[in-house]
Amino acid sequence: MPEMINGYDFDLTRSDSTVLCGASSYVQKYYFNEKFKMLPDEIKNELKIMCVSFTEEAGGILTLEFDKSGTLNFCVRVDDGDFYFDDIESGLKISSYQRKKEELLTQLELFYKIVILGESCKSK
Repeated sequence: MPEMINGYDFDLTRSDSTVLCGASSYVQKYYFNEKFKMLPDEIKNELKIMCVSFTEEAGGILTLEFDKSGTLNFCVRVDDGDFYFDDIESGLKISSYQRKKEELLTQLELFYKIVILGESCKSK
């Protein structure tokens, strides 16, 4: 169900990518795509902590989205009038997550490619 945040259509179903999860500092909500409900609860909780803590510290809206090739991207959206959004903190947090959670993020990409996209698991 789409939500409007200061004129921004927060409809995760109309994106070209597949949203795994996201959080919004504007409406204090967390979203998890039920397509991924088979993921272990520990992973779901870790994703929730990452998204919610990001929006609490930097502000804005953070979504983790798989593109068509299966790459997991951190997508940040900010309302034009949001003067509290911290762009520097945003970049630092994302870089930190990419370093500290590299194994988790790589495994999520592999999961998406095999389970969702139906690619075969070939060793290189």
